Amino acid sequence: MTDFHLFIIGDEILSGRRQDQHFPVMLEKIKVRGHRLQGVRYLPDHRPTLIEAFRLSLDAGQRVISCGGIGATPDDHTRQALGEALGLPLIAHPEALRILEARFGAATYPHRVHLAEFPQGAALVPNPVNQVAGCSIREHYLLPGFPEMAWPMADWLLDQYYPAVEPLQTLSIIVPGAREGELIPLMEALTVRWPEVAFSSLPSFGNASHTGPHIDFSVTGSALDAQAAMLFLQDGLRQAGLVWLDSGM
Repeated sequence: MTDFHLFIIGDEILSGRRQDQHFPVMLEKIKVRGHRLQGVRYLPDHRPTLIEAFRLSLDAGQRVISCGGIGATPDDHTRQALGEALGLPLIAHPEALRILEARFGAATYPHRVHLAEFPQGAALVPNPVNQVAGCSIREHYLLPGFPEMAWPMADWLLDQYYPAVEPLQTLSIIVPGAREGELIPLMEALTVRWPEVAFSSLPSFGNASHTGPHIDFSVTGSALDAQAAMLFLQDGLRQAGLVWLDSGM
């Protein structure tokens, strides 16, 4: 299993002029391959902010899929920010330049040529829609903001660099009338016994899943660990005189 972070870049999203579409789709692409999304950041088209974000992710050794800001207009800063965070110059990637010249001819210059400029040493992430590539360097992947381009490019890079593994399993139950404070020792025992299993306790006064007060418990991990942890939780709930409902997940 590989952990990823997602950067979604664009003033238009932070201002509300456009609604983000990337998060749910990228989350599913990562999960279906048995990997995990560890964090997501929404970032502006502001070069100092982007430089800081990339420096932090590089220093932490994170794997980052970034969507947005790799165009050639003055409001696009993602390529330049990653280059500065890496301490590397932007150079025209020969293959990216060849693709642009084949597609646009003389109109590649003087502006479109910037679409081929990536941090020195970067590899390309192919774009099946209009062939204008993204890039890959230090497990940071720069994709365009257009969903119809970014999503198939994400499929390619995930399949190319991160072979799929057995997906994690999530098991959930709803426990009507349960009180979190009374069940903390049980929860703590579960998390100590299965530290690799992600555990969640979500109290509610009533929602679409169950109209009355309840707690929605879930465990996520390998199939064997998730099933064992859930059986342990159910046994503890039974001993506490509680019953549970299948959440449908």
